[in-house]
Amino acid sequence: MRILALETATHRLSVAYWDDGALVERAAELPNGGSEWLLPAANALLEEAGITMKALDGIAFGAGPGSFTGLRLAAGCAQGLAFGLDLPVIGINTLEALALASGESRAYACLDARMNEVYVAAYDGGRQVLAPTVCAPEQAPVPAGDGWVGCGDGFAAYGGRLPALARTRAEPRPTAAAVAQLAAPRLARGAGLDAALAAPLYLRDKVALTTAERLARGGSK
Repeated sequence: MRILALETATHRLSVAYWDDGALVERAAELPNGGSEWLLPAANALLEEAGITMKALDGIAFGAGPGSFTGLRLAAGCAQGLAFGLDLPVIGINTLEALALASGESRAYACLDARMNEVYVAAYDGGRQVLAPTVCAPEQAPVPAGDGWVGCGDGFAAYGGRLPALARTRAEPRPTAAAVAQLAAPRLARGAGLDAALAAPLYLRDKVALTTAERLARGGSK
């Protein structure tokens, strides 16, 4: 199975190509968008692999949670490509991709959700044990048991306000390579969707706070 994967939920954008277990990826740190980078990078990656878009069997994308703009970028590009190529599309949870990319067995995935909040979920050996949620750092739930490793930029932004864990690593990010790895078996068993159904997972609808709300959460004017 040949899959193109897109991940743009954070400032680290990436594209990956999966070919029956063989995997190549390109990534870039782009704090201010990335729409001009994504498709050219995908085309260059496939050209390097010696195939065209028409040879793909599916499109996967990081569905979220994450940056609102980033999620719309990945979902929109995946949807457009899938429409044009008549391919199935599948969205992969960003926190699940982060957990896999971290390489940790017991991964407590945590991304900065801005507005004094974090997105969190927990995975034990790839099995979800804490469903994705958005909350204030101090209210972040932690599953039972020892050995949980905190992963993601939420620990860089709010480390002192998050629950204490065995270890924390702020550097891991969700990657297109992880999205492709997670998508491959799901697409193989027919879990792909029609392009029209490609949609981001936001976890919250509000993208900005009033001044009073920012101050109530410990923010500044």
